[in-house]
Amino acid sequence: MQKGLIGKKIGMTRIFTDNGDSLPVTLIDVSNNRVSQIKTKEVDGYTAIQLTYGLQKAHRITKAKIGHFTKAKIEIGRISREFPIVAEDIQNYQLGTKLEVSLFNVGDNIDVSGNSIGKGYAGTIKKHNFSSNRASHGNSKSHRVPGSISMAQDPGRVFSRKKMTGRLGGERCTIQNLEVLRIDEKKGLLFVKGSIPGHTNSIVFVKKSVKCEVIRK
Repeated sequence: MQKGLIGKKIGMTRIFTDNGDSLPVTLIDVSNNRVSQIKTKEVDGYTAIQLTYGLQKAHRITKAKIGHFTKAKIEIGRISREFPIVAEDIQNYQLGTKLEVSLFNVGDNIDVSGNSIGKGYAGTIKKHNFSSNRASHGNSKSHRVPGSISMAQDPGRVFSRKKMTGRLGGERCTIQNLEVLRIDEKKGLLFVKGSIPGHTNSIVFVKKSVKCEVIRK
């Protein structure tokens, strides 16, 4: 039952500590998160809140979604996401309320999920970090090839899950245990140590770290 927010990756910069150390940070905009739906165990079978982030023009979505946001009396959101919560906390949320960046504190560990940058069709060396073959001494055709991929007559086939060429990136991935170094409450920004998935202006999902919650319990 991890509380979280929807955000947008602004970009990367660096901040300096009091000791003069330079730390790489990623800025995440988590402002204007609105509660668009509250799900209860009696009606939906589980308890969760649905948040929406960003703004979307009415002609770009269906009438059903327009009615969904009209019922909550909020502006049409660009993207929505559910976050499970315990039944005791359901009374703390109301339709249309905004969740602020104060959900997190400096020093918290968070998990950030997003779609990695797509890099198209890639060879085995780039995709799986293989080593290339010799550049000289008789090697004239197989510098960046995978080499042998199968066996001889027995079994005479390529086994499944063989690491070969294919599409690289563009997949959902999660970076765990990232530290929140600074918070800008006025602008709704999180300064997260390190890098996160996705390109600039991509949508990410931020929640408190699962591993740290297990350790605390």
